[in-house]
Amino acid sequence: MTRQGQQRVREAVPVSPPVRPGMVGGRYQPLTHAEMERIHATILDVIEKIGFADPIPSMVELGTAAGGWMDEDGRLHYPRALVDDVIAKAPGSFVMPGQDPVYDMEVGGGRVHLGTGGAAPFMLDFETGHHRPTSTADLYDIARLVDTLDNIHFYWRSIVARDMPTWDAIDLNTVYACMSGTTKHITSSFNNGGSVRNAVAMLDMRLGGDGEFRKNPFCSMACTHVVPPLRFAKDSCEAMEAAVRAGMVVGIVSAPQAGATSPVTLAGTIVQSMAECLGGLIFCYLIDPNCKAHLGTWPFLSDLRTGAMSAGSTENGLIVAGCAQMAGFYNLPGSVAAGMTDSKVPDAQSGAEKAATVLMAANAGSSLVNEAAGMQASLMATSLEAYVIDNDMLGAVMRTVRGIEVTDETLAFDMIRDVVHGDRHFLGHPETLRRMRTDYVYPLVGDRATPDAWEEAGSLDIRDRARLRVREVLGTHYPEHISEELDQKIRGSFEILLPREAMRPGNGRW
Repeated sequence: MTRQGQQRVREAVPVSPPVRPGMVGGRYQPLTHAEMERIHATILDVIEKIGFADPIPSMVELGTAAGGWMDEDGRLHYPRALVDDVIAKAPGSFVMPGQDPVYDMEVGGGRVHLGTGGAAPFMLDFETGHHRPTSTADLYDIARLVDTLDNIHFYWRSIVARDMPTWDAIDLNTVYACMSGTTKHITSSFNNGGSVRNAVAMLDMRLGGDGEFRKNPFCSMACTHVVPPLRFAKDSCEAMEAAVRAGMVVGIVSAPQAGATSPVTLAGTIVQSMAECLGGLIFCYLIDPNCKAHLGTWPFLSDLRTGAMSAGSTENGLIVAGCAQMAGFYNLPGSVAAGMTDSKVPDAQSGAEKAATVLMAANAGSSLVNEAAGMQASLMATSLEAYVIDNDMLGAVMRTVRGIEVTDETLAFDMIRDVVHGDRHFLGHPETLRRMRTDYVYPLVGDRATPDAWEEAGSLDIRDRARLRVREVLGTHYPEHISEELDQKIRGSFEILLPREAMRPGNGRW
């Protein structure tokens, strides 16, 4: 077949992408069913017999009315029957909308989605290569970049904007920068209930009026509601309550560090993290039985030689895979943190650590894999080019989640027979031309050229190519899904500190 004929064949066949958000994982199972049963029994013991310190008043009121009790040490305990009842009745799946419906995500049931996340205080500066404090403009730039990367399915804010004067300003301007930079689902954190209500008012305005956000909650909350071990965080719990009452999806986050704030054993840390998340879920469910929440088991590990966090360790991959399995055991949406690295730059160490941990989390069936792109230096920093490089890695990971389809068609007996008796090669076969776009993932910046061709093209490594891509995107891609008129209305009602001129082409930053 001629090259023109091959082109016509490719163009004539509808293309289903080789990977897509929400493919079902779960083939990787580090825990047996019997082991999950033992973990579950221990979780129930922890919740019932040890309980939680520092519950806020509404927790005590709702919890004790549902059969819980306060002990003499001021700890809130939940009976096993209540825990089992909430697990059985809480929604097993729900939709987390995007601003653009094409990015709606149905979470739960082992459907895998990969996204960003973190609270990095530093940027690996694109020009100097040195670390510097983060800004709101960085947050907006990352959102614009993520908006163009197909294998990053949602944008949880990955930095804390250090140019904001107060925590309330950080919360509001973070949501504004995220929703302005991408039409994918966004996630942020809030420091108190007032910040949640203020943000929801802005989100209502974005969608057209009071109550509209509840109908289309395209912004969710990641709430670290506990200070491990087993101590509720007052302001965060109040923020979580406000989010549930506003109809916002809540990620109920426990982030202990094994060997420091949770047991050194992997199974023990899974027990504690899951118990802390279920403690938060019970509170959310008692506020609103129709609430939408996912279990954010995000344990980290320590390098026990130094006590420092080791975000890229293999053990971290194992532990988040175990947490993903336990969420599946409960038939509840679960989120984990994987894809972090201890490397300071996007190098070979970075790629190896990220790929290993995301691979385990995704194939274990985590609903949401956070921190899966961009994060460096044990979550202390982020790098623009890392998002582009990691996007390639995430596509490859999702291809492993999809796995190998075995059908009469894919077993290819007829194709083998046709080729053997015909052209004696498969390159020009119509099925080869069709499936080259439906079965195979191709990297955006990964190099597959011959050594000679690579040298002739300038001998660029993957970071060089990613940097070129960053410059191209950030120099041209300024989303316009929020009109100038609506933006002015938002700015007239809320203290938005990201300059409007920084959100237009020709601003001098790119």
